[in-house]
Amino acid sequence: MSVRNSAASTTKPVRRAQTTAEGVERTSAFEVLARAGFIARGVVYGVIGILAIKLAIGAGGKTTDQSGALRTIAHQPLGKVLLVLVAIGLAGYSLWRLLHAFTGHGPERSDSGFDRVAALGSAIAYGAMCVVAIEILLGSGGGGESGNASKATAGVLGWSGGTWLVGLAGALFIGIALYQCYRGIAQDFLKDAKTEKMSDAVQKWYKLVAICGHLARSVVFGLVGVFLIKAAVEFNPSKAVGLDGALAKLEHQSYGSALLGLVAAGLVAFALYSLADARYRRI
Repeated sequence: MSVRNSAASTTKPVRRAQTTAEGVERTSAFEVLARAGFIARGVVYGVIGILAIKLAIGAGGKTTDQSGALRTIAHQPLGKVLLVLVAIGLAGYSLWRLLHAFTGHGPERSDSGFDRVAALGSAIAYGAMCVVAIEILLGSGGGGESGNASKATAGVLGWSGGTWLVGLAGALFIGIALYQCYRGIAQDFLKDAKTEKMSDAVQKWYKLVAICGHLARSVVFGLVGVFLIKAAVEFNPSKAVGLDGALAKLEHQSYGSALLGLVAAGLVAFALYSLADARYRRI
């Protein structure tokens, strides 16, 4: 078999898979599932933000991460039902992002190469979150989230080249933080939204919550990245923090309650932005 024929036979299954994926993307059921994903994302960040605000104002609350938010949902009245719905939404969001990474476009928009890489990372992150939700539903994910980042970092530092991997992970989080900051300041998020279907008042409100939300995520992702790099440089996994640890670091600074409350309010704004995206995002 010639090299040309071999390449053609290899690309045919890929093309068939892309055609199938494009067909799935164009179904109304897939669009509903993808939009449910934005609602699930909003619920998760809303829980994280509200708990942090309560802590900042001295009304109870705590700093938590995405898995902690899922456990909080499970402990509410009808929590298991709510968590099932959130898990379905997270699965839908992950699938939507995965198909965008694979095909490079959807029925309403096209993605650049950078967007496709970002979509793949997002698909993996939200897919993992969905797995955590399922584990909680099955009763195998009920442990606390505190120290998870340190434990994971300790495991990686034990690998050959683990220091570099942890440092690269930190640099990646800082890169994500910078991208979130850019998205907020440049209002890059508007290109993904159906602004033509918004009234002037809705568009103004949408811009406000989106800007605040992206900047808040920039702060927490940046802190996660900085402390991962610190863990790598000092070869000390206890320095690593997750989202909950990043919020706790804010609380422990001068004027910590104000800083925590400000960033937490931004996370709630991101939750509202996510809920708005369930209606206005270009799928």
